[in-house]
Amino acid sequence: MLFEPRIPQNTGNIIRTANATRSNIILVKPLGFSLASRHLKRAGLDYFEGVTVQLVDSLEEVIKENDSFFCFSTLGKRKYTDFSYPVGATLIFGAETHGLPDWIHERHSDRIGLIPMSNTARSLNLSTSVGIVVYEALRQTQILL
Repeated sequence: MLFEPRIPQNTGNIIRTANATRSNIILVKPLGFSLASRHLKRAGLDYFEGVTVQLVDSLEEVIKENDSFFCFSTLGKRKYTDFSYPVGATLIFGAETHGLPDWIHERHSDRIGLIPMSNTARSLNLSTSVGIVVYEALRQTQILL
């Protein structure tokens, strides 16, 4: 799940990862681009086939109906490898420009993971972060790897 994604190329690359891992994507509005964006289509190439992309208006509504979610942020207190991901877990990533909403950090800090990195970097690219965490979840559940 991508919360308010801003950069179409990142979302296109994440769609490629979703195709390769047989995952689906949920995009929380507002998006920073049109789904008809040529940049989105260029980055995603023909990988859109077979990937379900769902648009939703509210992150809060999705979380309310979902017990199995994990969020990722540079402000997380636990490493992404410290979580045990069940099959079908929802992995939530914040917007490139403003991350996750404050209420997530306030109410669900125990579900926020981080990807360790050098202190010389502010963050990793969103599509890189998604790939790292998705493959860890798949490794744990032994679904794909």
